[in-house]
Amino acid sequence: MTHISRIASVLARRHPEIEVRPGSTGTAAYAHDAGTRPRVAHPDAPGPTVAFPATVEQVQDVVRVAASLGVAVVPRGAGTGLSGGASADVGQLVVSTDRLDRVLEVSPADELVVVEAGVVNADLDAHLAPHGLFYAPDPASYETSTIGGNVATNAGGLRCAKYGVTRESVLALDVVLADGSVLHTGHRSVKGVTGLDLTSLFVGSEGTLGIVVRATLRVRPRPVARRSLTAFFPDTLRGAHALVALAATPVRPAVVEFLDGPTLRGIDAHSGSDLSARGGSLVLVELDGYGIDEQTRDLTAALAAAGGTVRVESPEDAAHLWHLRRHGRGVGRGEPRWFVGEDVAVPRSVLPDVFAYLPELERRYGVEASAVAHAADGNLHPLLSRPVRADDAPDVVPPDLAEAATALVRFAVAHGGTVSGEHGIGTVKRDWARLELDDVALRAQHAVTAALDPHALLNPGKALPVLEPRTPLDGPVPRAAPSTHPDPVPTTV
Repeated sequence: MTHISRIASVLARRHPEIEVRPGSTGTAAYAHDAGTRPRVAHPDAPGPTVAFPATVEQVQDVVRVAASLGVAVVPRGAGTGLSGGASADVGQLVVSTDRLDRVLEVSPADELVVVEAGVVNADLDAHLAPHGLFYAPDPASYETSTIGGNVATNAGGLRCAKYGVTRESVLALDVVLADGSVLHTGHRSVKGVTGLDLTSLFVGSEGTLGIVVRATLRVRPRPVARRSLTAFFPDTLRGAHALVALAATPVRPAVVEFLDGPTLRGIDAHSGSDLSARGGSLVLVELDGYGIDEQTRDLTAALAAAGGTVRVESPEDAAHLWHLRRHGRGVGRGEPRWFVGEDVAVPRSVLPDVFAYLPELERRYGVEASAVAHAADGNLHPLLSRPVRADDAPDVVPPDLAEAATALVRFAVAHGGTVSGEHGIGTVKRDWARLELDDVALRAQHAVTAALDPHALLNPGKALPVLEPRTPLDGPVPRAAPSTHPDPVPTTV
């Protein structure tokens, strides 16, 4: 009997209160996250063994048994990740945090909340509403993503413009380490410099250092007002340059999203909207807080001066626009296509250069390129695609598309940017990460990982490239596949 086969029986004997599902076709969905899910279902494909602990102590029990058998553990929240950080094979044990779903404390006086890792982002915000508070980070998958997953990837979202990414809202963490012990990091106070900042170390570590089981989060008073503005521009580049002008104003919007021309046309084709009839690109803004009339006045003036057609949207129209931004990005129906999505980030001043570079990619590699951006922090979600051809290998991204994707990553890194703004590295971007991390940085990070997980049992093969001499990168093989689905790209970007 293999170690992974034994683990279900050992857990059943020692900890019968913990549900464990042995690997089978019924657990196949746990082999992938949203970014690596196969486009074509394989009904006979087996899945990994999955444990469903319901308390912190049960997580410890599961990890201890796995460690005693030398079985690798893959932490998993809702599986909404887009980089393969929660993918698992049949020889690994998936530890689901679904049942760690309690809000343990709300402290309005301290503006904090204590939650377990499986609490869904949107559910937390609904729980806070009666207290007049809200949790600021809002990844596009907020309706289903969990706090533990948000912490693991340092998730961002639309409101990063004003409130920052997940890291800015995490005060303390409880983490189950590779030996089953619990490490508490951080504090309940906003300030604190005692010891090394282990909380920030675990935020964004993608489950490679420990399993986040509990988080103390900073929350904020719900804004007294919210208002949405649209600014349509004649073309993509004029809209992109307006973003630089917007940054020069004293207004700090809660959200600034930029949608280029191809994205507007894709949304229209997918959702039946008419955004592209209003202009060639769109800056979509949400303002909140006091002085909203003054904010509207100054922002309207700046966007109009940059050539935009500006309008304050009604609450109903605004809700529809934000829904389209979060869920409506599509590529239309028709021929099967390959798709590669990215998550690069650059300094805000470089955004116009990136959008100017996309047509060059199209010409050079024969692909179609578009992008949306969390424009206030320079985070772009480009989408590259081309039709499936008769001579394409069925399970390997075509070289021209892979080369185009790598060229765009190189462009971002060369201009002071990063491979991943908020989705993490997972398995999909490990080759690209070598463009950004030199050997000194990698040695330091591998040393930290080895200190906390000496037997490499926590989410192995994720987040960090292997440590080896740097060689020219000919191109990664991003996870993608032919599809005729009307929106085959994950919509949580």
